[in-house]
Amino acid sequence: MNRNISGGLALIAALAAGAAHAQSNPTVGGAPMFENRSIVENAVNSPVHTTLVAAVKAAGLVETLSGAGPFTVFAPVNSGFAALPAGTVETLLMPENKDQLVKVLTAHVVAGDLSGGELMRDVMANGGQLELQTVSGDTLTVMQSGRGLALMDENGGTSVITTADVNQSNGVIHVVNQVLVPN
Repeated sequence: MNRNISGGLALIAALAAGAAHAQSNPTVGGAPMFENRSIVENAVNSPVHTTLVAAVKAAGLVETLSGAGPFTVFAPVNSGFAALPAGTVETLLMPENKDQLVKVLTAHVVAGDLSGGELMRDVMANGGQLELQTVSGDTLTVMQSGRGLALMDENGGTSVITTADVNQSNGVIHVVNQVLVPN
């Protein structure tokens, strides 16, 4: 084989491998998410998770979500918080409501590292629904929604996974479009 062709093929293969690796973790809100960073380290860089980050800080959960995990976090975007009844976020962020805020946030966290593929497989294997126990002790029901997945809280509120499999050093984030409200 001609050395130029061989070298060109090697370059194309290297670029393709590099592009595949670069695309292995999606961006969130246009911000790159790095697999070697923790859930908190990546979340603070996401422009669509500023309310979530403020809530995690107010709840005193930064250290926990920076820990070894692994955690699966269903991370609501800012518009999901904005869709809550007027004054809800402000009330939850008050120091006297810290316990309630912790409950709401930990109702979005499951112990373990559950990929979107694993969730879909388990949903299909369980007749279309899968119940997950959250760190708060609440139950989330995962179900198929079109070609993706949706979550339902114990109150019947639903949220759709809009970006799955944002891998972190201590787990995985699945971006969701609504806040799930525990009992």
